[in-house]
Amino acid sequence: MPHSLVAPLVAGMAIAAAAYASRYGVQAWQAFKARPPTARMRKFYEGGFQPTMNRREAALILGVRESTEEDKVREAHRKVMVANHPDAGGSHYLASKINEAKDTLLGQTKSNGSAF
Repeated sequence: MPHSLVAPLVAGMAIAAAAYASRYGVQAWQAFKARPPTARMRKFYEGGFQPTMNRREAALILGVRESTEEDKVREAHRKVMVANHPDAGGSHYLASKINEAKDTLLGQTKSNGSAF
């Protein structure tokens, strides 16, 4: 084959390979975006409450560390409460435990514990 035909052939093959690779990349990205949202959500505390809430349990409920700053505790409390608020179909019991967890981490506990 003459040298003058080899360069365009190699260039054409390179362009075709790039097109197939980009097509595969677009399909992979669309499949990634189409995943169900539950696959990306982090898991929350499932319960099994202690008779008296401690800092460890409160941190698990809110999904934070025991040493988290106050503003981060309040932000985590808001997020968990929005997901479990009684006005949005959540449980009054869970809402009281979420509030108790926030109070425990912020050092605002009452001596009588949970309302339930």
